Amino acid sequence: MSGHTASSSGADYVIVGSGINALVAAAMLGRKGRKVVLLERNDRIGGCLRTEEVTAPGFVHDVMATTFVLFITSPAYAALGKDLEARGLAFCHSPTPTGVLLPDGRHAVLAMDRARNVAAFEALAVGDGKAFDRTMQRLGADAPFLFALLGGSLWSGAMVKTVLKEAWRRGPRALARFFGEALEPARGHLESTYGSEVTRALWAPWVLHCGLGPESAYSAEMVKVIGFAVEAAGCPIVKGGAKTFLAAFERLIIDQGGTILTGADVVAIERGAGGRATGVRTADGRRFAASRGVIASTAPKQLYQGLLGGADLPETVRDDLQGFRHGKGNLQVHYALSRPPRWRDGDLGGVALLHLTPGLDGVSRAANEAERGLLPAVPTICVGQPTALDPSRAPEGQAILWLQLPEAPRVLKGDAAGEIAVDPAAGWTEAVREAYADRIEAILARHIEDFAATKIARRVFSPADLEALNVNLVGGDPYGGACGLDQFFLWRPLKGSVNHRTFVPGLYHIGASTHPGPGLGGGSGFLLAQSLA
Repeated sequence: MSGHTASSSGADYVIVGSGINALVAAAMLGRKGRKVVLLERNDRIGGCLRTEEVTAPGFVHDVMATTFVLFITSPAYAALGKDLEARGLAFCHSPTPTGVLLPDGRHAVLAMDRARNVAAFEALAVGDGKAFDRTMQRLGADAPFLFALLGGSLWSGAMVKTVLKEAWRRGPRALARFFGEALEPARGHLESTYGSEVTRALWAPWVLHCGLGPESAYSAEMVKVIGFAVEAAGCPIVKGGAKTFLAAFERLIIDQGGTILTGADVVAIERGAGGRATGVRTADGRRFAASRGVIASTAPKQLYQGLLGGADLPETVRDDLQGFRHGKGNLQVHYALSRPPRWRDGDLGGVALLHLTPGLDGVSRAANEAERGLLPAVPTICVGQPTALDPSRAPEGQAILWLQLPEAPRVLKGDAAGEIAVDPAAGWTEAVREAYADRIEAILARHIEDFAATKIARRVFSPADLEALNVNLVGGDPYGGACGLDQFFLWRPLKGSVNHRTFVPGLYHIGASTHPGPGLGGGSGFLLAQSLA
């Protein structure tokens, strides 16, 4: 998107970066009458939202993120949705948002219909449908408290009141039980709840989309939350691509009096009396003053060691940065096809996001291999079928596929299958990237009739390629840092973090690296904007 002329002074807030949290913060502050200047180093806004014809002319791909269930169920959408829709935003849905396909052809599909889902799971194993219904009913009963914890400001009087109120309602012991159950790993939950290997396989891959693995603490709770959200709201995509979402936000922010500048590479945060953040400086020497504050939507080290120069950092911040970990990388594969895929194993053409996996153990094995720096021998493949929801993404009668591999090594050391030559010093070379994509394509082609004959073009983005597109995707990590319990909730991004404040007065930190974490919900931008005057 093109840049807009901006004054170097007069802004209430300057926002560094333009991912979804930055856009939400800018729009929410604009609603309060605040003048916002948003600066983006790339030639377009969006962060992990990027739409391009990367395979062939006429085939429109969301290069990175594409599914907006977290946004349409968010407080940000509740507040901004009508304004965005008035500026062109529209979503496309499928009644069958997700499913799983095993190597032997067994499969399961989740619909946006509880009775249909219960019947489908009962057919897989007696009791599975009833177990799913019971799990969803319990989560629904806990939803007000649970979503307050997942999406609220943790260090706040309101949160203290929320927890105390819940302790009074449940009793202290029952509340302790709730938190104990919430910390359960997905493996334990899936194995103790469902008898069918296929039912377990349906849910196991979703932990990867939370930056977790099946054995991670609290991954069971995230599986339940995802099941609840996807059944209720589906896996929608934006009509015309994520670029339409960005265009709607751009119009809204500008209509509110805000300014957006692309090609504005912020290199330093400037500080005035008392060390307070007073503005920023770009690589070309421009200065942008902020009378109320600077908001950085960046990874932690980009903020503290980059924009603040690593100078005058408190010892606790230095220690926390030293221990900060990024998670697994991500790999994307995009296809242009001459026709919609014809799945060999069932009516799967309308499923928005279909996981190809050997099952719970396969997800666990592949995640472990990726964490050890190895290309997984049998990766978990998330297949998005955007043209099933939005035919405008391809020429008439043709199709695209959006593949996400959430178990890609951030630091590449070898190949678990021993088939691809890897030089750890060279990392993600083009040869390694394409050889690994061939492995992925071979799995895909086994399940789709005449896949090779229908393939027009393929485009692959390795973790290194994704970091080149967005500097905050360190090593291709799309989650802003590892999402283990020690680096989440009260301790995200740093052990001493308090909501979205930093040790610098007037400097605030948002984005996937901050609470409530990654995803397209815009949570950190919304929470910060709510708290600011």
